[in-house]
Amino acid sequence: MCKACDYTIHGRQHHFGWDNSLEPALRVAPGSTIEFECRDSSAGQLTPQSTVESVTTLDFGKINPVSGPIFVEGAEPGDALKVTIEGFKPSGFGWTANIPGFGLLADQFTDPALTLWTYDANSLEPVAFGAHGRVPLKPFAGTIGNAPAEPGHHSVVPPRRVGGNLDIRDLAAGTTLYLPVEVAGALFSVGDTHAAQGDGEVCGTAIESPMNAVLTLDLVKGANLAMPRFTTPGPVTRHLDAKGYEVTTGVGPDLMTGARQAVADMVELLAGRYNINPVDAYMLVSTCGDLRISEIVDMPNWVVSFYFPRVVFE
Repeated sequence: MCKACDYTIHGRQHHFGWDNSLEPALRVAPGSTIEFECRDSSAGQLTPQSTVESVTTLDFGKINPVSGPIFVEGAEPGDALKVTIEGFKPSGFGWTANIPGFGLLADQFTDPALTLWTYDANSLEPVAFGAHGRVPLKPFAGTIGNAPAEPGHHSVVPPRRVGGNLDIRDLAAGTTLYLPVEVAGALFSVGDTHAAQGDGEVCGTAIESPMNAVLTLDLVKGANLAMPRFTTPGPVTRHLDAKGYEVTTGVGPDLMTGARQAVADMVELLAGRYNINPVDAYMLVSTCGDLRISEIVDMPNWVVSFYFPRVVFE
């Protein structure tokens, strides 16, 4: 257990989907520090022994488990939950999958695929990809949020005003996240931990990895946030920029079409240059390549760029 933590939420204390009628796993005072044992997004269905066939048998009713919920005393609708991300304790195992029907290029990559990763949980040195690639690691929680006010059970897959499956790779150690509160106690949960991810998570998965997250939960009364916001402790791309980037673009009147074009061109570029299977290139760029909106004012066409860090192969 974390010596500085007030509480531990064990991996068995998890749930699937958001529901404000769930009984809290724990009630805490504002300012409490909690260590959460987080399961991976497959809830343990994918393991170091898994094969590509395991992807085809995934139970999607057990996807993206989140640990919690936590009732924060005094939290009321209109407040903000202040989440200070103290750090992560990674497991050393991860996976990336192409799941048929899921991902930005789902129509182009229709067959299942699976990459298994092993990394040093203490040093967090870049993790090997094939014979020549090495992906820098940056642990974070992909799903982190409060329960919504709307009653009933809600899927954990789409992000929401109160957080949830945000998949923002900069919600890493040192970042402070502010989440709107819609129900008494906030009912906060966290999970879907990743060892690395590119902005966009374009194939639908990152380096999905079980790990512990240490978070401090506090309140900002009457914040009245419209949406989540966060503050980072410093630069957010320095771990990737040492050798520069290869960049492809999509230009046109639709941002989604532009994003798909930029990613498809990068997959083609890497597959040809490094002689790797296109679906492997697709999964690779999901773990470390970044989609960016470069221009959105020069109507009628907008520019989406996809940045791939050359440090992975150099």
